[in-house]
Amino acid sequence: MANVFVSHRKQDSSLAERLARDILASGHTVWFDEDVIGVGDSIVGEINDGLTGATCLVLCYSDAPDGVLSPWTSREWMTALHRQLEGHGVRILPVRFGGSAPAILVDLKYADLAKDWDVGVAQLLKAIR
Repeated sequence: MANVFVSHRKQDSSLAERLARDILASGHTVWFDEDVIGVGDSIVGEINDGLTGATCLVLCYSDAPDGVLSPWTSREWMTALHRQLEGHGVRILPVRFGGSAPAILVDLKYADLAKDWDVGVAQLLKAIR
């Protein structure tokens, strides 16, 4: 089973939480900020630990009013990309709630949950393996 980091913007929290529950129900370990980061915890430290242990980073993006990605999600996927390029076994798996992927990731096939949630989740779970 995979260790999955779910990266998302606050505006997409409810959809990302639903997705995290679907991934968890399939037997994978899921890092989801609202489940892991508690009052008094170091936000940066917890995110660092989650990214370091991840075998997959699920990058959730949408077309919310303030843009496709936040500074936090950008740092998360860029860290995962760097780790991938350095030879660590991490995969970036884009998930579309709406909008378009960042230009550098546009060549990656995404799971389109905006079009059909169940089909998109099934495709994502197949990619996670």
